[in-house]
Amino acid sequence: MSINIYDIRRRGVIGFLLLSIVVVSLFLLYSDYLVKDLSEQERARMQIWADATRELVNPTNPDSHGSGNVDFLLSIIERNRTIPVLLTDDAGQIIMQRNFSLPDPSDSLSLFTLSDANISFLTGKLEALRNSPNVIEIDMGDAGKQWLYYEDSKVLKSLSFYPYVQVLLLLAFVLIVYYAVSSTKRAEQNKVWVGLSKETAHQLGTPISSLMAWMELLEESGVSPETVAEMNKDVKRLSTIASRFSKIGSRPSMELYNVNDIVEHAADYMATRISRRISLTVNPWESPLIATLSPPLTEWVMENLIKNAVDAMEGSGSITITIRPEKNKAMIEVSDTGKGIARKNQKAIFNPGFTTKSRGWGLGLTLTKRIIEEYHGGLIYVKKSEIGVGTTFAIELPLAEKHDA
Repeated sequence: MSINIYDIRRRGVIGFLLLSIVVVSLFLLYSDYLVKDLSEQERARMQIWADATRELVNPTNPDSHGSGNVDFLLSIIERNRTIPVLLTDDAGQIIMQRNFSLPDPSDSLSLFTLSDANISFLTGKLEALRNSPNVIEIDMGDAGKQWLYYEDSKVLKSLSFYPYVQVLLLLAFVLIVYYAVSSTKRAEQNKVWVGLSKETAHQLGTPISSLMAWMELLEESGVSPETVAEMNKDVKRLSTIASRFSKIGSRPSMELYNVNDIVEHAADYMATRISRRISLTVNPWESPLIATLSPPLTEWVMENLIKNAVDAMEGSGSITITIRPEKNKAMIEVSDTGKGIARKNQKAIFNPGFTTKSRGWGLGLTLTKRIIEEYHGGLIYVKKSEIGVGTTFAIELPLAEKHDA
């Protein structure tokens, strides 16, 4: 059931991303259609503008070229107040410009009084437009040819960029909402973790105290001291577990300890509680690796990883724990010869409730990650895993002082 939950979530995320891509693609395609349509309309307007210019200079019907027709043609030219236009003669010299935002607008009405800055500006525009499709040839008959160059209007330029700006804003909004929801969900999960841990420690406290009292009575009643000693170990173990749970949600007591000693102590405890067909080997570093730790919580982490390795091997195999320095960190690697973890699950195994076992709550690795990353400022991750070969978990803990590898 837990695996299905995370599989469904993964498929849901993929489905949402695919749907988003389809919606954004349709939006961009429609916007591109509008841009092309507006571009065609502007070219049609420029063609009319070019025809009007040609008709003024070289009328096709001189008899009908009266003042009314001239006014009409001039009105077509004057009506263009949005599309920047450059008109050149057959030699490529600029003979007219309209609607450009010149650096010096004070002399923009006459080409004969243009400042050097404006001439340089228009020359640059002409060079850029010569390499664009926005060019219309005007056949002036005996007068030769003229060339009409034009830029896209501000409306067309804005419409070209607007869809991408809108998509970026939408993406930013989605990311902000996602971060807010994730943060809220994480805060709620933390409250649940803290509440569950504190309540567990509280509930264990009373029977543990009672068991301690019974241990004294058993010893006074003549029960074998060896038996009482073994039972006392288990009672103390329960007390340690309750203490660990009580530390979740509050800042644990942190002191300087040798990582080698903490790991070896946890491994020694687990070595007597696993199958004899499983080999547990610890390879400590030859010199102390000092880090700021909470021993009870760090040992809990190691015990969880060893238990998971034992479960993965289903009765026989080997577990190797290697400790070494790497720059300013202590590296702890726990390798087993178990069944391995599928690549798609290597991050999900740290999620609450995720488990590949037929029994269990799927909380061990979640607590482990919380202890290492939130309380000790380290990292824990699956370094490598291969189905049927085994898995290596890696823990990185900051060293209190620099150690050379």
